[in-house]
Amino acid sequence: MSDPGESAPESARNPRRLWSDLGPRLISAFVLIALTASALYIGGYFFALVVGAVFAGAYREWETMVSRAPLTPAGMVLIGLVGLSGLVYPLVGPGGTVSVIAVACAIAVGLGGEGRWWRVMGLVIYGAIIVAALAMRGDTIIGVWAGIYLGTVVWMTDSAAFFTGRQIGGEKLAPDISPSKTWSGALGGLALGTGAGLVVWIIATDSPWWIGLVLSASISVLGQLGDLGESAIKRHFRIKDSGDIIPGHGGLMDRLDSLTFGVLLVLLVGALHAGFGSVAAGLLYW
Repeated sequence: MSDPGESAPESARNPRRLWSDLGPRLISAFVLIALTASALYIGGYFFALVVGAVFAGAYREWETMVSRAPLTPAGMVLIGLVGLSGLVYPLVGPGGTVSVIAVACAIAVGLGGEGRWWRVMGLVIYGAIIVAALAMRGDTIIGVWAGIYLGTVVWMTDSAAFFTGRQIGGEKLAPDISPSKTWSGALGGLALGTGAGLVVWIIATDSPWWIGLVLSASISVLGQLGDLGESAIKRHFRIKDSGDIIPGHGGLMDRLDSLTFGVLLVLLVGALHAGFGSVAAGLLYW
């Protein structure tokens, strides 16, 4: 979730300007939801292609951020390897993805420079998310429901935090990290994200509702922590948005930051409960 805006005093005096990005933001959200839902439903190589391409795009933003310079041929190789790591998953499983990311990490270390470990961190993070997302989807309809559940919690949390924070304002959540985020936004996001996730949980499964409540609240909180984590990294590199590819939202990193910890929790819970080959079932059926 990108920051609603750093110039709060001026925006607060001009409500029209405060919501001037609402149209592009909503249009972009509808397009993203349609693409995600289609890829999730189709699954297989198409889902792997979309996941690989999206996180390759996110790593492109990471690469330009940590290198503080235009893309180099070596940086483009790393981006290509992130995309390839998604494509190999349906062929050889998670081992293939891990192997490709390991090669990318070795290249990143070999490039040297002050950004080498930042590059490795980005590659490991995006590689882990790719594995988690593809393991969650699997090859059954249960994976579709798991994706719908996760996406509902994350995006409802994101949207509610954005709108509640702008409408109510109030005390800052973490002013040293993200001056525009407020406690009202965080609590609004937690409430709607948890509630919406619980509704999907009840529709998708007959598992105990309280498990759905705990998981939804956990994913919602982790989503906001992922958002704050990305804000802290951007502040370290003194940038506001990771990119401008998504109108009203910023870059892919800005849009995907809330997903990071949530999908990793899904992988952890699902794998521990039912095994790595049944992540979605392990998440939803108790």
